[in-house]
Amino acid sequence: MPPRSLHPDARDPYGDLLRDTRGLRREQAQARESWLSRLPLEHKEDLLFELEILLKGLACFANPRNHPGPARRIPVVAQDFREPLVLARDAIARIVSLSRTLLIDRERAFVFSRYLETVLPDDGARTRLVHETLAQDTPEESLFVLRHAMSNLHEVTSGVTRLERVPYRLFYALLGVAQREVSRSAYFNPLSALEFRPEFDRIGNARILELMRGVNGEQARRLVALAFLSLFRMLRYLSLCEAAAKDETSSRRMAGLVYMVMSVLRSDARALTGYLRQRAGVLLADSYERELLRTPAAHMAARYESLLAEGHRLLGIKSTLGGIAANLRLEMRRAFEHDFLPPESATSEAVRAAVLRTVANLRPALQNAILFLGKTLGTRLDEHGVFDDHVARRTLSERLRRDVWMFGQIVRAFSTKARAAPSADVRWSGTSSLQFVREFLAYFRSMGYPLLRAADYPRFDAFMSAMSSLEESDLVDPGRLAAATVECDQFFGFLTALFDSIGKRDELAGVAFDRRAAAESLRLYLGE
Repeated sequence: MPPRSLHPDARDPYGDLLRDTRGLRREQAQARESWLSRLPLEHKEDLLFELEILLKGLACFANPRNHPGPARRIPVVAQDFREPLVLARDAIARIVSLSRTLLIDRERAFVFSRYLETVLPDDGARTRLVHETLAQDTPEESLFVLRHAMSNLHEVTSGVTRLERVPYRLFYALLGVAQREVSRSAYFNPLSALEFRPEFDRIGNARILELMRGVNGEQARRLVALAFLSLFRMLRYLSLCEAAAKDETSSRRMAGLVYMVMSVLRSDARALTGYLRQRAGVLLADSYERELLRTPAAHMAARYESLLAEGHRLLGIKSTLGGIAANLRLEMRRAFEHDFLPPESATSEAVRAAVLRTVANLRPALQNAILFLGKTLGTRLDEHGVFDDHVARRTLSERLRRDVWMFGQIVRAFSTKARAAPSADVRWSGTSSLQFVREFLAYFRSMGYPLLRAADYPRFDAFMSAMSSLEESDLVDPGRLAAATVECDQFFGFLTALFDSIGKRDELAGVAFDRRAAAESLRLYLGE
């Protein structure tokens, strides 16, 4: 179904998200844009993006839940946080360096101010000097204040890292001070979850903009825009980490940058998946209810078919967003528990290899999520200039082939277990021999549903009906289970043919399928 154009009186959630999620007043936003436009620097948007993500990274890295590595069995208060603090110290040093670059002429004023602080003998004069340097009426002044605070914090953190052991409370207190300074910044405060900026997050592909603005209902449009913006922002995080890892001239401070950015990635992914799981259904239902209430009773019969189609369309969007959330949780668990390194293992070469490995797995997953959302909205985005270079096409095809094989194994295992299941009705509650049904439904939501949509499965409605029937009751009905098994057999045959078809694509010519690596990935996804 082609997307509708946005009604001229309707709000544009995409523009609202870019403009309002930071919380800047209009005059502040204009002053910031004017300041950035005047900077005589190359790649100034990239420098500013790196600065702000590192500022946010200090706050996210203060939470051990955002640290990579397998789950720890010892309590957080018993752990040593010296190595994480070393990474934070290196990130603060990079923040200071970026601030110096962006301040240009004001950097000399900062150096002179620090000099005066050391030579002024009168405490009153020092107090007046500090008061004068705390003004934040312009972006330059705001960055000046932030640079001053981060320089002081770097000195303190450098001293603390000389300790043999850093307890969690000390680690958290230091990064809490950094978070407080960032939160007080009038122009450089990126601490809000799922916040966007027009300098970094504008989507240039015209077809994606049409798709977002063509979704009916303000709440539905906002959800779709939020998903697209968040996924593209996460891809930019990966690009930043990859560029740092590939820069052979970078020092050990590269690791500090990477760990801060990865902590932001994990925090944003957790915020997005939580929001989609908890709010998508409610907001889409509210959007549909408003559409119904705006329809006069006399016009209800005439609009029945269009309203019914819109209801199904919103259900498809809800399932898609739920599938994206489930898949993203699965991918992040693999990336942070298996692919990336815990902070205590952060040697330069090991971090470089871990970054490239993590990016190679996460990037196609995020790209596929974007294509999946576009397909649900009625457009194949890979045919409209999104991820259309040869390397991206090959990577996406390799990933799709692997996912098809992996879910095929899950479907086959489900069918085998279902045929051996007891014939009497069994309740869901408690541990039972039918726990595999619940597990299969969870993997279907995170892996199977995207494949159904992406591959244009001809028995889509029949398969979805069979899956829905298993979820509708706390009883496992043998008839429903048998019907689901038949549909799974059909789907497995389709996946087998699809696997062979993908292998014949031009971009995969000469690229053999690594069955052993796919089996290892499946084991990790299953949490074994």
